[in-house]
This record gives sequence, C-alpha cells and structure tokens, in this order.
Amino acid sequence: MPASPTPSTPFDAILPAPFGMVGVRTEGGAVAELVYLPDSFEAKAPADALTRRVAEQLDAYYADPDTVFDLPLAPRGTAFQRHVWDQICAVPRGGLATYGAIARTLRSVPRAVGQACGQNWFPVVIPCHRVVSASGLGGFAHHGEEGFHLGVKRWLLRHERAMLL
Repeated sequence: MPASPTPSTPFDAILPAPFGMVGVRTEGGAVAELVYLPDSFEAKAPADALTRRVAEQLDAYYADPDTVFDLPLAPRGTAFQRHVWDQICAVPRGGLATYGAIARTLRSVPRAVGQACGQNWFPVVIPCHRVVSASGLGGFAHHGEEGFHLGVKRWLLRHERAMLL
C-alpha cells in the first residue's frame, strides 16, 4: 500500500476481514486500491456492483485460500514495479519467495524489490505477503517488523498454509 490512510480517507467500501478491515477504492469501473485497515474503522457496505464483487471475492478467499481473484485492476505502478508484481503473482499459494530471489530474477537488488512490494496497490490480489526476507518474515506494506500490518502478513501466510519462518 502506498500510503497509510486516515479515518477521513474516502473509501467506496470498508469490508470486514478476519484480521481487521479492507478499504476499497474504485475509479472508472476498476479497483483503484485495496488498503488493510485496523478494526477501529467502521464498516461501509458495498454500494455498487464492483465493490460487491470485491467483497464476494475477498469473502471467498477468506473461506478458501485457493480462490482465484478476477477483478478489474486500475493501471498502477512503474514498469519495474509491475515486473515485481508479476513475479509475486507467480508465487503459488502456500509458497514463499525472498526479496533477493525476485531481485536476482529481475537483475535488481532486494531493497528495490521490497520498495515495489510496499507500493502494491492491490494486496491479497497481488500477494506481496508471500515475499519474505532471507533472514525472517521481513516488513510489510512499508511498515516495520512489528505491529498491525505484520500481523496481517502472519494471518495471510497461516491462512494459505505457507511455511512460516
């Protein structure tokens, strides 16, 4: 996620999740952003077909981690970020990749891969939680190795039955 939202940030829907909430923004008939939110945010029901589709697919994923997302995503990111996100999407459910391994594939460096992971506009759909550091879990969504966001990463990896470090 590119930025941490504030309670006044407008979302088209705020959906309950097992780890808190997920804020959904749409624009032009596509999902523009998904944001992990703590449960201190108040739920906001989907008001249109697209946000209902997002809610249905997220609920399906929470019930079955093998759910395949089929959502229209707004174009986002630099060419490099999109290459990183493509590599992330290739990591199967239950699998993990390191920042370094993705960096070697792209002839880059782990820090750049980590920055691209943190800029992911569509977490869960582009499963950046499956990318870890060589020495541990690593950070998540431009947040350090403690706190709410790392708890979300742990929940997602357990849900997908990934081997935890």
